[in-house]
This record gives sequence, structure tokens and C-alpha cells, in this order.
Amino acid sequence: MKQYIYKVIIALIAVILIYEFTIGKVIKKYTDKLNFISTKEGRKELVITLREEIKRGVKKERYLSKEDAILLNQFIEKIRSELRESNN
Repeated sequence: MKQYIYKVIIALIAVILIYEFTIGKVIKKYTDKLNFISTKEGRKELVITLREEIKRGVKKERYLSKEDAILLNQFIEKIRSELRESNN
């Protein structure tokens, strides 16, 4: 009976260690991010970071490459034409 209890304890400790070093770290990372965003200070910092990124994007001479601009323009035109067709 003692051997069975020792084996169960060792197996339980092994499972806990494996969980903590694999899945536990990933879950902790996401819960930390979620907790950060859910606080008032975290949201303020997120807004400040977004504003800085937008300012950097505006300062660039060319935000999109010519190929991307052409592709987006074609996509927008296709959506406009489908919207016009749906209105008629």
C-alpha cells in the first residue's frame, strides 16, 4: 500500500510540474494581458500606444506600396459596385 501511495504522489507531482511548465505559462501570459487591458491604466496605455503608432504611420512618405494601393483600390471599387447593384 505504501508503494501505491508513493507512486500516486510522484505521478501527481509530475503532472503538476508538466502543467506548470507547459500549459500554465501560456495561460498565465494571456491572463496577464487580459488583466492589463481590463484595468483603466492599461486601457489608457493602450490608447497612447495606438496614437504613437498612428503618428508614425502618418509621418511616413508612403504608407502602402504601389501594388498594395492598386489592389486595395480594386477591392474597394468591387465592393462599391456590389453595393450599387444591391440598391437597385
